[in-house]
Amino acid sequence: MNDYFNAFEMSPVPAPGPDAVAPELFRGIYGMPAFVTIPTSDLAASVDFWTRGLGFFELFGIPGRLAHLRRWAFQDVLLVSAESVPEETPAMSLSFACVLGQVDSLVEACRALRPDSVDGPRDTPWNTRDVEVITPENARIVLTAAKPLDPASQEARNLEAVGITAPGDGRGDNGGHA
Repeated sequence: MNDYFNAFEMSPVPAPGPDAVAPELFRGIYGMPAFVTIPTSDLAASVDFWTRGLGFFELFGIPGRLAHLRRWAFQDVLLVSAESVPEETPAMSLSFACVLGQVDSLVEACRALRPDSVDGPRDTPWNTRDVEVITPENARIVLTAAKPLDPASQEARNLEAVGITAPGDGRGDNGGHA
């Protein structure tokens, strides 16, 4: 066995495509392999933005202290009450996968709640459509949707330049990337 394997069967992220369907919100309990903790000075307002704007739901909460939010499996956020939040938005961002069909509605929902909170959508050289959202806590959140890969596109050439080839293009198995 090598050190690399195709892990798509354990990921909730569907294959890219214009008709890709987002998985159901995941309400199960599991040991979280990763999560982010975000301080907020207004827990109720933060929960409202993350649920109505970003499409999360409250898995559970400790009133006035903590809200555990989730979208898909492995997309966990802990909002925790704090005296204050950073005044400046950090350069660091946290990205959450979505599907192309969700991008416009997420943009509209976030802009309806906080008109100046959204930058994008924009297409990236690595073949995604990204939307950057600044939350009430000044967290920089990127919603990222994979686009179908056209083997003849510049994005495919960008990926090939780092050793990742388009599936089915007959030029290999992606070596250590598969």
